Amino acid sequence: MIDLLSPRPDSIDERVCSARGCREEAAWGLLWNNPKLHTPERRKVWLACDAHRTHLEQFLGTRAFLRATVPVTDLDDAPDGPGPGAPGA
Repeated sequence: MIDLLSPRPDSIDERVCSARGCREEAAWGLLWNNPKLHTPERRKVWLACDAHRTHLEQFLGTRAFLRATVPVTDLDDAPDGPGPGAPGA
């Protein structure tokens, strides 16, 4: 388990890349939050395939929303499992 997941990420229903129009299996979980909308401990999740990881990280990073990128398999190691919510919402 990784310490970066102490704040539980929002749950994910399917392991599909969050990039618009992409239906590839996700390999990465991009943990983020918008400090104007979310509490500091909240972590939203976008999923990324290898091809879209950099693009999605840059999109979130430019806005200072990106908190961490972890392998999608590590999302299952969050304490008590993932919390409520949906990716990219």
